[in-house]
Amino acid sequence: MTQSTKDRLNQVRSILVSQPKPTDERSPYFQLAEKYKIKIDFRPFIQVEPVSIKDFRKQKIEILNHTAIIFTSRNAIDHFFNICQELKVEMPADMKYFCISDQTAHYLQKYIVIRKRKLFVGGRTASDLFDYFKKHKNEKYLFPCSDIRKEDIPDFLKENNIAFTEAIIYHTVAADLSDLKDIKYDILAFFSPSGIKSLFQNFPDFKQNNTRIAAFGPTTAQAVRDQNLILDIEAPLPNAPSMTGALELYIKKANKI
Repeated sequence: MTQSTKDRLNQVRSILVSQPKPTDERSPYFQLAEKYKIKIDFRPFIQVEPVSIKDFRKQKIEILNHTAIIFTSRNAIDHFFNICQELKVEMPADMKYFCISDQTAHYLQKYIVIRKRKLFVGGRTASDLFDYFKKHKNEKYLFPCSDIRKEDIPDFLKENNIAFTEAIIYHTVAADLSDLKDIKYDILAFFSPSGIKSLFQNFPDFKQNNTRIAAFGPTTAQAVRDQNLILDIEAPLPNAPSMTGALELYIKKANKI
């Protein structure tokens, strides 16, 4: 922790998390709020908008020319199958699916009957899928994604000369946060560079002052620094792999618990 962040260890009474409110009552955020008597609100700073069929067609992608599909999120699954429905495209029984996590794979069952020999599931991150890609190097992959996405999967496929097509099926845009203009929080928690971008799109004259900034992941942390903001809380940490863990460590210091 730098000298500048040490000087900012003021008491924490309120936190705004730039994500949807958890649906699980056992969420660590609710436990954190109750344990330290802190107000925690949730508000997505970004939202997704589907690509129109007209714009999808401009990409000149033939879905059924591919033998495998890579899914990294529920949004990708929803928007992909909506496009398929509009184009009257049905997935063949021998299509293979590569999902970034168990949660993503489970969500896929909303649209198709899962056949285990056609489903490949990573642990949590994109790199967990790389061994599968190597073993199935001769597939023709389709990667449905947002216009804003990480480079890891496309870079790996290119480096290993694996055939793939990137399909932009939804856009990530800033949410309207105008109702937050006069509301102040002790901590703002961010999870993507898009969240930081949305902050300044909504509030171009934003001044950090005593507001602490928390960021999850190196790209989010860099986006905070690129805006000349002070990064007070960075996650994951060796002793706090989650955002709630990093927030708790900070709260204990700031509130002298």
